[in-house]
Amino acid sequence: MTFSHTVGGERHRFAGLADLLAKASPARSGDALAGLAAESAEQRVAAQMALADVPLTAFLSESVVPYEADEVTRLIVDTHDADAFAPLAHLTVGGFRDWLLSYDATPETLTAAAPGITPEMAAAASKLMRVQDLVLAARKCRVVTRFRGTIGLPGRLSTRLQPNHPTDDPAGILAAVVDGLLYGSGDAVIGINPAGDSPATLRRLLEMLDALRERHAIPTQTCVLAHVTAQLSAIRAGAPVDLVFQSIAGTEAANRAFGVSLALLDEARQAALELGRGTLGGDVMYFETGQGSALSASAHHGVDQQTCEARAYAVARRFRPLLVNTVVGFIGPEYLYDGKQIARAGLEDHFCGKLMGLPMGCDVCYTNHAEADQDDADSLLTLLGAAGCTYVMGVPGADDVMLGYQSTSFHDALYVREVLGLRPAPEFEAWLRSMGITDDAGRLSGCRPGALAGEDAVARLTAGLAR
Repeated sequence: MTFSHTVGGERHRFAGLADLLAKASPARSGDALAGLAAESAEQRVAAQMALADVPLTAFLSESVVPYEADEVTRLIVDTHDADAFAPLAHLTVGGFRDWLLSYDATPETLTAAAPGITPEMAAAASKLMRVQDLVLAARKCRVVTRFRGTIGLPGRLSTRLQPNHPTDDPAGILAAVVDGLLYGSGDAVIGINPAGDSPATLRRLLEMLDALRERHAIPTQTCVLAHVTAQLSAIRAGAPVDLVFQSIAGTEAANRAFGVSLALLDEARQAALELGRGTLGGDVMYFETGQGSALSASAHHGVDQQTCEARAYAVARRFRPLLVNTVVGFIGPEYLYDGKQIARAGLEDHFCGKLMGLPMGCDVCYTNHAEADQDDADSLLTLLGAAGCTYVMGVPGADDVMLGYQSTSFHDALYVREVLGLRPAPEFEAWLRSMGITDDAGRLSGCRPGALAGEDAVARLTAGLAR
């Protein structure tokens, strides 16, 4: 199938859906690196106008990655919910975008439609949207998940407490955990990226986090973000695994580069479910994604990086995760060059994930060699808060000393909660009050005039840590 459109007297032609989607993408360095980007602003506009006229049903008859060659494509095609799609089947991509922004697209209708929306449909709509469109449409999508807490309720913003340490030093990690808890962080998950993933390290970190959580009855979940095979081994050895983590991508070849397959992820999910550690629900998976991952593995099949990213959400959706987040600026400026491209990508990813029914968060981040700074992160954080983002990261000082990149801090989460009137997950909010970390109005106890930062809570949380 070919497509064309005339702009300024010049007729632009596009060789199939993959080419059309790539040329319609807002500018980003990764697509230029791959030779997929539009060659001019005029060509990009022509592609967007041609894409607006494409029927949504076209995405059901033409795959951007061949069905025979890719298990992610087979997953998308074989699990498509025709009944959920039926109310949208008459729409073009442009009409779909208009419907998403209309009063008819309520949280209830969007939830019902989600199983019928393919990644390519979501990506196509996002390419026709301005920033405000991505915020408005995503804000209407409601996705609620449960393990020990309830994540994703309206008016809530959760955080992952990320206490990484360059040598996995227990004292350093625990100090960061206590620091984050005292700032009201950690209701989504307390999750460590380990510097090493030996079985001994993995088990030690899991047991340490679980002991702290149990000692203080913290209504959250813990995770050590080792490879899924290491986590499976830990489960079999009797380690206290709450959530199973894995980085995923949007093609079979890219997932193979991560050392995973759909079958392996299914095995891991079943193993975690059998532990029965959740008290409110059984959403046991945690996935991270990021634009450029398939391209960096030379596994993108000529598909633009944002469409590949949306395809990763089909993988995530298959396993009913508690949490998904795009680590939006982590891969580097070769894929998202500056603050503008990172912000656009973060909003696209959040929109596509929520539209497809995922509990979507975002690591608002950048590497030190990107053309970005903390002002760019503040702007994206604020936009995501307005868009109903499920959760963001809480990193001590916003500077991850193990991974070597810039993210968002405990203070940043407090800022966006206060400015936008957002609160933590309800169970965690009640725990913060019970510990004296916050008052009945949700304010940090240490923020009152003349008060020290939760002296009693500090004493209680640090009691016994030396042991």
